[in-house]
Amino acid sequence: MTRIAIRPCPFRESEMLRQGGIHPVLARLYASRGLTDVKELSSELASMIPPSGLLHIDAAAVFLADSIAAAKRMVIVADYDCDGATACAVALRGLRAMGANIDFIVPNRFEYGYGLTPEIVELTAREKQPDIIITVDNGIASIDGVAEANRRGIEVVVTDHHLPADTLPAARVIVNPNQPECGFPSKHIAGVGVVFYVLLALRAELRRRGVFDAQTQPKLDNLLDLVALGTVADVVRLDPNNRILVAQGLKRMRAGRMHAGVAALFRVAGREPRTANPFDLGFALGPRLNAAGRLEDMSLGIECLITDDEGRAWQLAQQLNEINLKRREIEAEMQDAALLHLDAFEPANSSTICVFDESWHQGVIGIVASRLKEKFFRPTITFAPGADGWIKGSGRSIPGFHLRDALDLVYKKAPSLIDKFGGHAMAAGLTLRADAFDAFAAAFEEVGRAWLSKQQLERVIETDGPLEDAYYTTAFIDLMDGQVWGQGFAPPVFCDEFRVVSQRILKERHLKLLLEKNGARYDAIWFGHVDSLGERAKVAFRLDANEYNGVTKVQLMVEHAEPA
Repeated sequence: MTRIAIRPCPFRESEMLRQGGIHPVLARLYASRGLTDVKELSSELASMIPPSGLLHIDAAAVFLADSIAAAKRMVIVADYDCDGATACAVALRGLRAMGANIDFIVPNRFEYGYGLTPEIVELTAREKQPDIIITVDNGIASIDGVAEANRRGIEVVVTDHHLPADTLPAARVIVNPNQPECGFPSKHIAGVGVVFYVLLALRAELRRRGVFDAQTQPKLDNLLDLVALGTVADVVRLDPNNRILVAQGLKRMRAGRMHAGVAALFRVAGREPRTANPFDLGFALGPRLNAAGRLEDMSLGIECLITDDEGRAWQLAQQLNEINLKRREIEAEMQDAALLHLDAFEPANSSTICVFDESWHQGVIGIVASRLKEKFFRPTITFAPGADGWIKGSGRSIPGFHLRDALDLVYKKAPSLIDKFGGHAMAAGLTLRADAFDAFAAAFEEVGRAWLSKQQLERVIETDGPLEDAYYTTAFIDLMDGQVWGQGFAPPVFCDEFRVVSQRILKERHLKLLLEKNGARYDAIWFGHVDSLGERAKVAFRLDANEYNGVTKVQLMVEHAEPA
């Protein structure tokens, strides 16, 4: 069941923003997203939260500066997704610019598991002989791995943003805004953002030591295209601080000042950097990088981001594109299989979904979970076979159901069911014995029933209400495209009643519409939907500028429609 709702908009805040010089529609959109002050809209680097707010960041800067001075060998251990790849590239480029002797390793996720495991420490020690391991976008849960590194005399710096368990690893230093007693206001910063902050603190420490001055110091702002890409692709909440990082990265892309690999990914995805927006990063560039970590080896993605050779970057981007096409094929097959498994599924009788298939690929189960969650609007975990009787699960959640906390509750009630787990509110991963699947699914459903009300299991399309006729223009679309929308700062969706002038089915899959309101007519399309509408419809839609034969017209992208 889906219903359209209008976001409440506090009139006073909206009016204050408008009087502060904000476009009247944008003032309303911002106020309904919780913005109260024009200052929060600043996209200037000077408005960023200072690094000193991150617990232990100064200790990390001193330790790294000492290690660079002593020519210690450092190795980055990265995570397998886009946030991990961009964080690795940022750390590598930044630390090299500051004189560090640094390398990276990304072990195969299917062989070595997630995070800094003892096996990864052993592999790193054998292949790279480091004095120091730096984790990016992982490590906060790696208690055994850090202990193994310590046993081998390797010091560990953990940079991460995931939620910690009750015990922290015994690392030399941990920088993570979500660790206990860290007062950093942006708890939603991505792994790549954390490592960018560590570099800022390290550069300041090296300035204090006289290694650089303001003129000779490395320019870290040239890493912001990578920071923006990792932040958007990791679907973290775009709070004011994250919006600054993303806005600055997009500005560099639009000006053509991006790394060779980022430019190559735009090209292979058929997107235009001059008009780069968060959608491009989240749905075109991010998936191509993620595909490498899902199916093959994320070092391909990292190499694409760290090479300055345009020819090599293009070659790697094409390889990543091929892997992504393969990923899409596998995903489509798995999704078909999942829907067969759920043939008898009655959403009305279930609060959660758990599906396991012997033939599934563990690199793609997260995407399938995401698609099923979208279709049925239930917290969903999909499982694929692991090694020796284990199965790996990847989950996606809906608002109001904290997935990691739910797994924690299952674990506390029945410790024998889950081997290990970790993640966030909206996404998490876990490992079980294959024979525990049914018992786990039942325990998970029990938590779902206890935590989720009937209303929470109803999909609500939040809209910004009607849009005044004067703003159905490409100029207004350009104005909106210039803002940074994303997770937690939702892109505008408007809602109004229209007369349905005509409708036809396009390519057997989409509904093409001509809608009329107050005498003006608009083309509209509802993707993936073929049921026809009546004469009048209430439509929730996004505005899009559609270019055809050199003419740009306003088109409505329908999110949902119902009889008016």
